[in-house]
Order: sequence, then structure tokens, then C-alpha cells
Amino acid sequence: MDRTVPRRESDEIALYIRTYYSLLRSTREVAVRTLIEAHTRTESALHIGAEDPQPDIAAFVYTILRLPTQVISGVRLVVMGQSEKVFIDKGYPNIEKWELVTAPARRRRYFYDGNDTVATYIASRSDIDDLIPILTAFEIEREKLHVRLSRPAALETLGAYAKEPVDNVFFEQLSDATGVAEEDFRYLQRIWKERLVHNLLAIAEKDVNLAVRLLSGSLADYRRATRRWWQHVARTVPDVLFEDRPVYFVSSNTHSIANLLSGFALEKEAMLVDYIQESGESLLQREYEDILARNVPSSRENFLYYTLKKYEQDHPALESTRISYEEATGITRIPSRHVFDVEVQIVELNRLRTNQIDPRLLVPGLDRLQESEALLINIDFPLGMAAYQILSEVARNIASISGIYIMGKAATLNGRIGDIMIPNVVHDEQSLNTYLFDNCFRAADVAPLLTYGTVMDNQKAITVRGTFLQNRDYMSVFYQEGYTDMEMEAGPYLSSIYEMIRPQRYPQNEIVNLHAATFPIGILHYASDTPFSKGKNLGAQNLSYFGMDPTYASATAILQSILREEIRRIEGGHHAS
Repeated sequence: MDRTVPRRESDEIALYIRTYYSLLRSTREVAVRTLIEAHTRTESALHIGAEDPQPDIAAFVYTILRLPTQVISGVRLVVMGQSEKVFIDKGYPNIEKWELVTAPARRRRYFYDGNDTVATYIASRSDIDDLIPILTAFEIEREKLHVRLSRPAALETLGAYAKEPVDNVFFEQLSDATGVAEEDFRYLQRIWKERLVHNLLAIAEKDVNLAVRLLSGSLADYRRATRRWWQHVARTVPDVLFEDRPVYFVSSNTHSIANLLSGFALEKEAMLVDYIQESGESLLQREYEDILARNVPSSRENFLYYTLKKYEQDHPALESTRISYEEATGITRIPSRHVFDVEVQIVELNRLRTNQIDPRLLVPGLDRLQESEALLINIDFPLGMAAYQILSEVARNIASISGIYIMGKAATLNGRIGDIMIPNVVHDEQSLNTYLFDNCFRAADVAPLLTYGTVMDNQKAITVRGTFLQNRDYMSVFYQEGYTDMEMEAGPYLSSIYEMIRPQRYPQNEIVNLHAATFPIGILHYASDTPFSKGKNLGAQNLSYFGMDPTYASATAILQSILREEIRRIEGGHHAS
């Protein structure tokens, strides 16, 4: 018989979580090495080689992509706090004057003191569940590399190339000296590029005992940080009266909603095509020609959005032009300041230039939008429990919710990278609740918008606490219970939705029915990872250009739903007066 609630995490994972939370209560820094035994006992699906003396380069790469790549090799201390005020109160008065450093695959603001310390903002306990296992895995693999790279032959090779570009001989010699495969060092080169030798030397020469310190960790601290985040939003757009206008809330990313609604990339098509031709990127040029000739089913619009991103990387001055263009069409971007890194976009639906938007959004009655007083609030999707904090704060400061739409990446246990999953059951490892809800999307709503993947509705999702906090046995239990969609935000969002429709805080360890919601709830997950497939586990892949297909299919479906819902409200006389 199909059961609704899967087993909780393994005893080893639960012990690991208890261990690092108990250690982080200390007012002093905690050595990451004290967590290694608990970490290895979990047999994490992301770190299957943790106990193997041979470096697990796949796990190491996963960690450095989510840490400040430029400096992490020499960092000794990582300090975590909720806001600038928390850092000031705890004796770190100037962190925002430190060097701002970033992680390629994790949206988290880091500050480097130029010596051996990194400070970072955290938005919820999910940042701890994410960052601590990442740091522990990094420490394990860095130590393995240190042992091998500090061999005389390896040091000699690194020294010989310290000021010279690496070549095939370098990789052969370093592999012979360390016993690490050549392709593993080439993998690191793709990430570290010209800093490869510098970073490997830093690992070889320093046996760093990495430590962490949590400055504050109460629920009140997280709530205060979230309140400061919203106050910054409200101050940035003082003419927008949130308490008087209905809101469509969207959690997605910083590019897809704005690109679809503004029409900027479509207007700049000639410039973008010239850029493709001048850049010599023959693959892109052929793709564009094939799209125009209809030799491939790819979307012209999606292609232009992708090319715009590449153009701005090479011509950063265009960003201000694009932002001004977006503002003229009713889209205001609000980057976060002094707290966690979650950008907000405020879209005034009655200011959209409906003759310029993506043609896939030309739904019947679009001209009625000029009568709308509704806002679309789009946020750059947060991590884990920050989703609960943010949606709860937004809900407290607006007139009413007209719809909630969640788009994000997930791991799939039964599909392929690029597929889209539509759940109507979510088991949340944060609250231990299993949420049942009416997802406003069906496969038929999204499938016509997706070119290469498959859309699967009536799915069951599991909201995990962290990417490292599951092992193969753990995932197999979910799969046996019919849970095939693994991600980190749906559960916390549904916990917040529960509090919008019920007069009490969300419960714990219950089956929760949300079918009574009076507004649409839409959740779309596109598969970026297939953890049961070797080498494609939980974030090891980069979706690149073909990731545009599920991303924009999901974003387009969300905007179509919002526009139709708002037109229906206007035609029914339900718009705000």
C-alpha cells in the first residue's frame, strides 16, 4: 500500500546534525576536524569517497564551487552571522570593507579579510545545514591533497610552473608525483583557471586546520535579519504601497521573469546576433541559424536570453541600460544590502508594455492589465528555511496574496536532467510535515513550452535539509515510497502558506491538507541533478545553454498563469479599487 510519510533521516545523519549544532553553541571557534568522524559515518551520496585515502575530486569540486573559490585554499576561519549589526556587536565592525568574494554555484555573500578569515551572511538554519557539511567535506579532501601535493616531486613540479602556463607535461608529472589522475587536475583547472598552480601550492604548503564560528543563531536573529531585508525593499520603492495592493509572489531567479516581461533582449536581437558573429562562437552562430531555419525546435527567445547574459559578461556597461529599460516597463530590481543575498524584483502589472513582452505571454485580454493594481514580487530563490522566513515577512506587509508560485532546481530520482516535475505532495524534513495541496499546474500547462524534456505531474517531492544530508539508502527509501523529486524550499514555503490560511503556527510531524487555500499555489521543479546516476549527483552538472529550456518553460508557465488569473480577476470586478 502506498504510504504518504517516508522514514526520517538515518541515525548517522541525525547524529551529524546534532553534533555540529551542539558544537556551534560555543562562543569560540570550532575546529572543523572535530566533525570529520560524524561526517564520514553518514556515507553521504555526495561524498562517497570520504573515507578513501584517494582524493574524491568530485566531492572536492562540489565544495569549492560553493565556497569563495578565489581564496578558500588559504582560509583558516569562517565566521557566520545574520546581518552587519550581528557582526558589529560580536567584534567584527568592518566586514563589508573586506574584499567581497563569491562562490560560483552558491548565492552567498562572503567577505575576505586579506589574511585567513572569511565572513558570510546566513539567512536561516538551512545555511548552517548547507555550509557546515560543505566545509567538512572540503577539509577532508584538502587534507588528502595536502598529503600528496607536499611530496618533494609534486612540490618541484608546482614550483617549476609557478610562473609558467601549465601544459600536458605539467599534468603528467603532477599525476605521477601524487597518484591523482590527470583528468582530476584538469577538472580543477576548469574551475581555478590561471590560479590552479597558486591554489595547489597553497594546499601543499599549508596544513590548515579550518575552523568555524557562529556569532548568533536564535530564531529572533533570523527574523530581525529578514525584517531588515524587507525594510530595505520598502524604502527603495517608497511610492509602492504594498499594504494597499494585491500581490503575486514568485520565487524563481533574477533573469527569467524580467527577460520575459521586459522584451529587452528581443529588441536588441540585431546587436546580439552581431555579437555572436564577431565573437567567433561558431556553435552559437549555427544554433541561431538552425533556429531561424527551423532545423531545430529550440526557442529563438530563449536563445536570445542566453546570448544577452553572455554579452553582458563581456560588456558589463550594458547592465545599466538594461536596468533602465526594465524600470521604464514597470520592473524595479532591488539588490539586498547588509544582510543575506536575495534580490527582489517588483513588477507593476499595469505598467508593462504588452506589445514588447515575450510572445508566449500574449494571452487573451492582455490589454486589460492597464486596469490592474496588482504587483508581482519576484525573489531570487532562497535556501531552505529562508524561504519560510521571507514569505512570512512578505505576507505580513502586503494587502493580500493573489497567488504563490515557486520555481526551482531539484534532483530527480526517476527522470533526466531538463525534465520538469509538478508535485502535489511535499514531505518536509524541516517540519516533518507532509503537505497535500492542489498544484495549479498540470503537465498540459507546461509541456507545450518545453522542447527537450518531459513534464511529470502528480509527483511527490521531498524537501531535504541539505545536499550532503542524505545517503543512497536514504534516497532509496524515498523512492520506494514514491518520492522522486528532491529539493530544499517547497516545504518551508508550504509551512508559511499554512499560516496564511490557518490561525496558528504550522504544526510538526503531521499530514497537512492545504486544499482550502483561496489563491493559486504553483510549484515547478526542473531537474538539474540525477543522484542515482554516477557523476551527475546533486549539483555536479552545469545546465549551460540547454538549461534555458526547462528554466524558461517553467517561468513562462508561471507568468501565463499570473496574467490569466489577473485578467480573470479584473473581468470579474475583483481588482483593487
